[in-house]
Amino acid sequence: MSIVIADSVTQIFGAEEVLTNVSFSLAADSRVGLVGPNGGGKTTLLRILAGQLEPTSGEVRKPASVRVGYLPQEPPALAGTTLHEAMLEAFDDVRRMQRELESLAARLEGDKASTARYGRLQVEFEARGGYDYAHRTEAVLSGLGFRQDQWSQPLSELSGGQRTRAYLGRLLLAGPDLLLLDEPTNHLDLASLEWLERWLAAYGGALVLVSHDRYFLDRTTDQTWEVGFTALEQYRGPYSQYLAKREDRFRQRLSQWEAQQRYIADTEDFIARNLAGQRSREAQGRRTRLERFLKTEAIPRPRQHRKVHISLAGAGRTGDMVLQVEDLVIGYSKDRPLMRIDSLKVLRGRKIAVVGSNGTGKTTLLKTLLGKLEPLAGKARCGTNVRFGYLSQTHEDLDAQSTALGALQAATGLKARQARDLLGGLLLGGDDVLKTVSQLSGGQRSRVIIAVMIAQEANVLLLDEPTNHLDIPSQEILQQVLQEFGGTIIFVSHDRYLIDAVATDIWAMDGEGISPLPGRWEAYLAWRSGQAGQGAASARADDADKLSRKDAYKHRRRRQNELQRMQRTIDELEGSIDLLESELKKLHDDISAAGESGNIEQVERLGRQYGLKHAELRELNGRWETLSEQIASAQSDQA
Repeated sequence: MSIVIADSVTQIFGAEEVLTNVSFSLAADSRVGLVGPNGGGKTTLLRILAGQLEPTSGEVRKPASVRVGYLPQEPPALAGTTLHEAMLEAFDDVRRMQRELESLAARLEGDKASTARYGRLQVEFEARGGYDYAHRTEAVLSGLGFRQDQWSQPLSELSGGQRTRAYLGRLLLAGPDLLLLDEPTNHLDLASLEWLERWLAAYGGALVLVSHDRYFLDRTTDQTWEVGFTALEQYRGPYSQYLAKREDRFRQRLSQWEAQQRYIADTEDFIARNLAGQRSREAQGRRTRLERFLKTEAIPRPRQHRKVHISLAGAGRTGDMVLQVEDLVIGYSKDRPLMRIDSLKVLRGRKIAVVGSNGTGKTTLLKTLLGKLEPLAGKARCGTNVRFGYLSQTHEDLDAQSTALGALQAATGLKARQARDLLGGLLLGGDDVLKTVSQLSGGQRSRVIIAVMIAQEANVLLLDEPTNHLDIPSQEILQQVLQEFGGTIIFVSHDRYLIDAVATDIWAMDGEGISPLPGRWEAYLAWRSGQAGQGAASARADDADKLSRKDAYKHRRRRQNELQRMQRTIDELEGSIDLLESELKKLHDDISAAGESGNIEQVERLGRQYGLKHAELRELNGRWETLSEQIASAQSDQA
């Protein structure tokens, strides 16, 4: 069943037509990712769906009962005194019911009308999640990366990124029928991003989202809609499947258009040869049919986003050993080094993704390997014939006041025509090359730096967050260049899609050192999940040095006994929880039956029992969660 139907929607801003005759429908369980170049109309379409923008023509129909939640890229300020109170506003109706229940409870004695109302309201309160909204609020706040000490902070003290996360949190708690998210992953760290992916996977309503995170799109959507050239193209499947289907669709349409052009050329040739001859009547008939065909049936040439037609060739082969690190200490102060690396090697042709939390020293490592930053100790030696190319997060090597063309010429010595051709091959042409670097988008600045690398024939690339602030078409351009590059790459990135597409190896950084891992993102996830166990193993090794073998044995026995005791307790809790859930279900049915029969005293009695049982269940669930975490920790210690 469709909850939204759009019919021939057109949107014009001034002289610019952004959307033309766009039609679609959304089912109650749709999961749609909107993709396309920046400025192509994705946000415009979301605003029309949210009811914030009336289309120039056409209409969008949806039932009045459909609740819509919309997260813009820059949300309005939330009302309320604290972060926690702002989140609870999503449950205003449930909290009003809670207050009414408390008021009714005070006058149940002998008041049949209040008792009947209490019974009906309690059933609705339970069905609306009244007994667990507080827990859900805390889970969302934690999932979005808010520490508990921040929950009581006034909203005015939160940063812009925190306010965006808070707005997103309240939308998630409100549980609308249609959720519209414009770049929801902005301001989220990896842990919050993965939590949001799990939350959206379990979300029961319709979802339409815009995101530059291709991995996130793959994990949260099952349809991809491309907005571009003022049209909307719909594809089944998430982003990865859409790429192949887009190419197939373009080839099919191009083949149809080419066949059409052959038909037109053949027909025009026949008309030209026979219009004045013996077959003039037939030629006139064909001309009439051709005119009708061109007016009513002919299809336009299919349009396609331009592709990169240039590659990073490199300045010949390096030696087999590209970089070798020995006893390297990096950082900015000898008193507080960021990292120590005993030994590390980089072989020719490897494409290494450097992954880790913020503050672990990833950028510092790149600058040290590049020679921009002196090591605190040790050394990093380059192999033979190594020519570095460097892309920083901030594009610091570009003069902000120089034009794109001038910056490339200054760095490479290329003539104007050569520089224009090189930038054009990276889809940066026309008047854009005459804009100053400060006027260029992040993606355009990255293309200028890639052009510098090409001209300088770099064969070892050091890239720091290369897809930051890039729209998806720019990410695809960069990815294509890196995949085709025959040299060596070391790149810092949080872009999981890029890592899976390009990397041959992972360097996992944890603030203490580097763990080299063969493979891609899954290899990093496996390493990360084992870190707790490795930390416990390291702690046990230190303990073994301090304790005698006998003491160590006693310690292990105590831990084993403690684990067995906790396991027995959790088994008992699970049995009690199952029993309570069964009792609550029966009480719920009994309350409904008593309410329908008008047995007020029974409704009152059963309602009190239900409240007590539900409170007991919350307590048991809390104890179960705590014990489960303790068991997981104990099992890691035993590993």
